[in-house]
Amino acid sequence: MATMKIKKNDSVKVIAGKDKNKVGKVLKVVGNRLIVEGINMVSKHSKPSQQNPKGGIIQEPAPIDASNVMLMHKGKPTRVGFKFVETKKGLKKVRYAKTTGDVID
Repeated sequence: MATMKIKKNDSVKVIAGKDKNKVGKVLKVVGNRLIVEGINMVSKHSKPSQQNPKGGIIQEPAPIDASNVMLMHKGKPTRVGFKFVETKKGLKKVRYAKTTGDVID
């Protein structure tokens, strides 16, 4: 399985779909899909429960495919690549921004 190019807490920009051009923070990664803060909001009907005594209609983010977002780096969307960087312990695989060549993590 390939390494995921986008991780939790990354800032991403939506490039396709109903929320195109919106920017948000990745809350969760599920397989090849992402849950992004404030993106792809859906209405969910909930019964009254201990946590939500009133019940009603709740807005929550639904997963969006990773191919529909781009990583934001220094305020601009960029593609992500991988390269190996020399460290004291040997080679380490890191993500880098294709536009600038900067190492992301």
